[in-house]
Amino acid sequence: MPRREPVVILCGGRGTRLQEKTVDIPKPLVEIGGRPIVWHVIQVYAAQGFHRFVLLTGYKGEMIEAFARETAWPEGLEVRCVDTGLDTQTGGRIKRAAATGAFGDGRFAATYADGVADVDLAGLLAFHEGHGELATMTVVRPELQFGVTVIEGDNRVSGFREKPRSEHWINGGFFVFEPGVLDYLSESSILEREPLEGLATDGALHAFRHTGYWDCMDTYKDSITLNDLWASGAAPWKVWA
Repeated sequence: MPRREPVVILCGGRGTRLQEKTVDIPKPLVEIGGRPIVWHVIQVYAAQGFHRFVLLTGYKGEMIEAFARETAWPEGLEVRCVDTGLDTQTGGRIKRAAATGAFGDGRFAATYADGVADVDLAGLLAFHEGHGELATMTVVRPELQFGVTVIEGDNRVSGFREKPRSEHWINGGFFVFEPGVLDYLSESSILEREPLEGLATDGALHAFRHTGYWDCMDTYKDSITLNDLWASGAAPWKVWA
């Protein structure tokens, strides 16, 4: 069943920690298995009933616009771009795009162009509707980059754990926002700072705990890991046929 909520995808950053790939192309167009990572993000949503996508562009935005225009999307899928400025911060991009009417005046989903997961989006929306507040943020416990040493009380090493999950929950993207969230944003705001902090202070932000697969293509090493998973035929985020 088609979802009415548009999906806003933040596509404007410079990807400075992925410079091996982003000198010539913007980060959302770095390929995983021969397809830009933003294509994978769109597929995660499209497979679960979403059909309206707004890509908020900035750095090398003309290349993302060409991708959106030239890709043969399935019938009924709408992908459009909104130029939100070269150096605009994440919160400012959403604020600017909202001012153009690009995603209407109702509830909307939002996420990053570089994070993939097998997140249950129907469950996320049901959770959001259940608490009735302005915002929901999907939180995840990422796999640690290194193995850890298990140390007993007398400083005796009792063993090792290879790349366990973090004990802490972090922002995994995959947001659901009511229109009132826009009141917390300004054209200069960083979504992850004052806006989310303000929503939390006001008791208007809830966390949807995702315990399945999640990864963010933040570095060149991350891109290799994601490509290897795709090549193996066992990419956990591939929730589409």
